[in-house]
This record gives sequence, C-alpha cells and structure tokens, in this order.
Amino acid sequence: MTDAMNSYEPEPRPRAVVFAYHNVGVRCLKVLLAGGVDVALVVTHEDSATENIWFESVVSLCQTEGIPYITPPDAKSAELLAQVKAADPEFIFSFYYRHMLPASLLEVAPAFNMHGSLLPEFRGRAPVNWAVLHGATETGATLHEMTVKPDAGAIVSQMVVPILPDDTAFEVFGKVTVAAEQALWRVLPSLLDGTAPRINNDLSKGGYFSGRKPEDGRIDWHLPAQQVYNLHRAVAPPYPGAFTDVNGVRYVIERARLGDRHGVLQNGKTDNVAARSLPLGLTVVDNCVFGVCGDGGIITILAITADGVAISAQQLQTRLAA
Repeated sequence: MTDAMNSYEPEPRPRAVVFAYHNVGVRCLKVLLAGGVDVALVVTHEDSATENIWFESVVSLCQTEGIPYITPPDAKSAELLAQVKAADPEFIFSFYYRHMLPASLLEVAPAFNMHGSLLPEFRGRAPVNWAVLHGATETGATLHEMTVKPDAGAIVSQMVVPILPDDTAFEVFGKVTVAAEQALWRVLPSLLDGTAPRINNDLSKGGYFSGRKPEDGRIDWHLPAQQVYNLHRAVAPPYPGAFTDVNGVRYVIERARLGDRHGVLQNGKTDNVAARSLPLGLTVVDNCVFGVCGDGGIITILAITADGVAISAQQLQTRLAA
C-alpha cells in the first residue's frame, strides 16, 4: 500500500444539529442522512400520554440510526445552548419542532425551518388545519431561513400540493409530509455548498395563525354548510373532531360529506321545503343523519359518536326525540 493511499482521508461531512418532531421530522431527518449530512445531535420532544400519537417517532429513528438525541422541556435553557454549541454544527435545521428557537440558538449556525404551508400564507401554528378550514385549494411545504420572528425568513425551497374538495387535514398532512421531503431533497446539495436561492418572503401577504384547541371544533350551525364542512375536514380524526352538544351529550362528527346545497335527500330526491323547515343542527331523515346549516344547506353525516361511543342513525333519532 502506498503512502498516498495510507494518507487518504474521506471528505468531512457537513455537521448539523436538528430540532425535529412528527412525521415531517422523521422524513426530513432521513433526507439529511441520505444526503450525507452528519447529524451530530437531535433535539426532540417527549411524547405526551394525553395526546393521540398517530405520527412517527423521531426518538425511534434516532435509536435505530445511533444518533444522539435529547428531549429538553423548552428551547431557551443555557444547558441546551451549551449542548448545541458543543456539537459544533455548520447548520441548524428545525422540522416541526414545537418550540420557537431563541436568538441565542439561531446565532450558532445558519438555521433553516420547514413550514407546512406555502409561505407567506398560513404562517404560525397548525398551518394545514387552517388551510383546510379556510377552504384553500392548495398548500405545500416551505424551507426557509429562520429568524427570531416566526416564518419570516427568506424562502429557500417550496413544493405545492393540492387540497381536494373532500380532503381532511389528516390527508393533506400526508401530502405535505411528502412535499417537505421533496423540497428538502431538491435543495439540499445547493444548501450545503452555499449556492441555494433566497426568495423574498413577502409578509404583506398571508397572515399569522395561532394554535388550535379541541374547543375550536365546536360547530356553529348558523354558518353556511360549506364552512361547517370545512371545519369538519380541518379537525376530523385523528384530530379531536367537529362537535355539537345537545341535551348535555357531546356529538362528534367522525365522517361526513357536503350534502346538496339547499335540501335534504328524501326518496332519492332533493326536498328544499323539508330542509328549510328543519331546525338547525343534527337531524335524522329516512334513517340518515344530517346537519342542517344556516344557509339551508346540509352536511351528510356518515359516522358520529355520542360521548365517545359510536351510534347509529336510529339511536340518534331516539336520543333527539327524548
């Protein structure tokens, strides 16, 4: 073996600290690993026993890949800052990590965040749910530079996905996860070599949205049917679901479709008079469950629970008549 061969050393890989959670965190971490990035440390969250965990685990991925990981309670501690600095990263990435990163962390290395919308639209929390709630016909994933102000940095890469008329937020989130993976994969080589584009993130457009709570799923039957249906789609399982309270019982809509705009189906035909004569809210007609809305439109409810237990149309009719 020659001295030249003995002295050969592989090219150093770019080092990164990654803040990650959820499916997007898992998929984007895998992109970094496939792209040759040395992930020196992952910062993630402990899963909550009170939360419906329907998504993939970043912790499990780190254990499988042998990546060091930590789960600090917040992102502002001096201990976390010291750990990130000790990892000596060239890049910081945030993939659906739930806490804002303070300026002290952003100063350690160039930082990039993956956001689940087409910035500058739907900045802030729960972007997929808000997009569905507002009746958007498309959304996507955006990789952008991180600044102290959330979702305000220059755009590095974007990928668009459609929101179909009957898509739930869960279904759209699946598309956005793939879009995030594609957006990162497409730009990663140029990001690592310093040639990635920077596109202005025009904050005069779009707006900021806050996080959502289960109570935000309460249905206002005075609203038009399309808005009620959009609420159902935005919070349908595995999210807590759109709900209405009747006589002390909480009814949660599990599955629904937007009905004929101005009528209830009876014997295969639309009866506008019947729809207009029915009170707002839940009703049962011909063994079918409907929600009657403020514009006279309806949503057809295909599955519903009462205080967490699935019930039939006949059972609901008996309860409503009591």
